[in-house]
Amino acid sequence: MMRGAGALLAAGMLAVLGAAPAQAAGYRYWSFWQAAGGGKDWTYATQGPATARPGDGETIGFRFAVSEDSAQAAKPRGAADFAAVCDATPAKDGSKRVAVVLDFGTAADAPAGAAPPAARTACAQVGTDASAGEALAAVAKPLRYNSSALLCAIAGYPESGCGEQVGGGSRPAAGPEKKKDDGGPSAGLVAGIAAVAVLGAAAVWQTRRRRG
Repeated sequence: MMRGAGALLAAGMLAVLGAAPAQAAGYRYWSFWQAAGGGKDWTYATQGPATARPGDGETIGFRFAVSEDSAQAAKPRGAADFAAVCDATPAKDGSKRVAVVLDFGTAADAPAGAAPPAARTACAQVGTDASAGEALAAVAKPLRYNSSALLCAIAGYPESGCGEQVGGGSRPAAGPEKKKDDGGPSAGLVAGIAAVAVLGAAAVWQTRRRRG
């Protein structure tokens, strides 16, 4: 009889696991990159554009793409070449020059019905204490942010959406800001486990009844 109870419990667990939603494959968002000290290699920024403060002669880059997390984020396809972007802009006292590289991504990464603009560069001449976000705003308006200060659009692209989940797969995704969940089980999983517990209790009761 206990075998029947075990089979019932196993079936219940399979039902719970089978009902679990598939994890998202990635997020569609603007990633932020830097190339400090005149270097030409892109490095994923450790701060957001609002707090990062590039120095004079440095390059910042932004890439719109679907990425699973920061480790998998696609780099801007343009070179991090300050001279190529800013040589035609003369230096000015009381300001700094920051090269800005914008890669609007590919058609595969674009929201439905949207066509990504061509990549472009610009030399932002801003105050010496300006942030990367201020340098970006100087050359690529309009910008759009959400209520959590996540950069959603550059030069008006995309027109809507902000860091939304895209696709499906078996691996969990980390968001653009590497957000993590609170570690607690989902409501659906809790309900499923409760259902399995009820099934198990019923099976034990039925077994004892038959023995009696």
